[in-house]
Amino acid sequence: MANVDWTHYSNQHFYDELLRTNGIPREAAKPLCDILASFTSKELNERKIAAEVAIRTMGITFTVYSEGSTIDRAWPFDIVPRIIPAKEWRIVEAGLKQRVDALNLFIDDLYHDQQVVKDGVLPGEVLAQSVNFRPQCMGIDPPHGVWAHICGSDLVRDSDGTLYVLEDNLRVPSGVSYMLENRNVTKRVLPELFETGRILPVDDYPAQLYDMLASMSPRPSDEPQIVVLTPGIYNSAYYEHAYLAQQMGVELVQGSDLIVDDDDIVHMHTVDGLKRVDVIYRRVDDLFLDPEAFHPDSLLGTPGLMRAWRSGKVALANAPGAGVADDKVVYAFVPRLIKYYLDQEPTIPNVPSYLCMLEEDRRYVLDHLDELVVKPANESGGYGMLIGPRATEQERREFARRIEADPRNYMAQPTLALSTAPTLFDGAPEPRHVDLRPFILSGPETHVTMGGLTRVALVKDSLVVNSSQGGGSKDTWIVETEGE
Repeated sequence: MANVDWTHYSNQHFYDELLRTNGIPREAAKPLCDILASFTSKELNERKIAAEVAIRTMGITFTVYSEGSTIDRAWPFDIVPRIIPAKEWRIVEAGLKQRVDALNLFIDDLYHDQQVVKDGVLPGEVLAQSVNFRPQCMGIDPPHGVWAHICGSDLVRDSDGTLYVLEDNLRVPSGVSYMLENRNVTKRVLPELFETGRILPVDDYPAQLYDMLASMSPRPSDEPQIVVLTPGIYNSAYYEHAYLAQQMGVELVQGSDLIVDDDDIVHMHTVDGLKRVDVIYRRVDDLFLDPEAFHPDSLLGTPGLMRAWRSGKVALANAPGAGVADDKVVYAFVPRLIKYYLDQEPTIPNVPSYLCMLEEDRRYVLDHLDELVVKPANESGGYGMLIGPRATEQERREFARRIEADPRNYMAQPTLALSTAPTLFDGAPEPRHVDLRPFILSGPETHVTMGGLTRVALVKDSLVVNSSQGGGSKDTWIVETEGE
């Protein structure tokens, strides 16, 4: 069987992450493309099957909610990596640090003086109608002044090669375990790929996460008691909760495993009795975290947890209330926030956005629904949005009614020509659209992962990359080229 002919890979209309429009590999991708070109279709298929077997053997799964039931599925993975030159990544890294620094200052301001509203930088109605603003957090000073300790910012590249921030995830961002496991699987099934290029590592993330969490401990100790708080096995990200707890060597707990005493100290039930907890990496949404402070019927949290946090007896990451900045309407103001808090211009631009709460923007959106992507302010996972060019007339009319009824809850953006990357189907590469979610850790220092989770739309021409809606993923390489 002949080797795969990569010169027939055609992608004339989009920026491709590995190949130029004439089929010639980009500089950082040339070693990879040379190796892949030496494989036959049969050999590539064998490697793909080996990756699928490794994923099943390693138990890498995610949960899909469907018609009232939950389904565990093997993690969908494509073996052809996505490559970004280290020279470009250094600019991205600086831009992500800039962005999360401004967002943390913004959140801290909202829970104290709200000067950003008084100065007219953020309209008061945006804050007043924020579903993720938590009055229970007013006046709290978290360690290091940080609220969003773990942030996942989604990046997309347009047809001209420009990288944009598409959205910020500051509540309980997920996906980092799959970034780490993608690298493990690639090393297992394509070890020769790591013999040539200078691929920067990602496996230091669990150690960095542990150090950041430990720095938040209210008690001086060489080994603070850290736990990962999970909603339980039926949560879609449970695999990640268990994985990160295991990688950090800390306990994985549910709300019922914790108790808050009369002195506002959090303890964990163990076989040896109660043990004090210093830091909680919580993967439970705000409203279910503490039935005393939020939903009184929640069985996922622990009564008194907010009291313990407010009194400084335990640290929580991410801090409750951080989701006030995890709002697609607030997103549109981030360039202003960077200028306001840091007196800097944004290093990475936003996607141009229209806010339906503004009459002029709303009229434009309603007149151009067939051209735009419309998003609700606080949904995630790709749910609840309208991709105008691919929607039916009835779907567009329904969205117009929703926008008119609740304009604050909707914003719109142009339909971007998302970049593509070669993805294997029957042993041959085909272009599929991709995005990227890097992860930023904020503590005494700020760390950005070397790359992130590349998500890929496995359906031809689809722009939906979310795994919950049929997307897959790729290993992401940050590659140093000659002379760097």
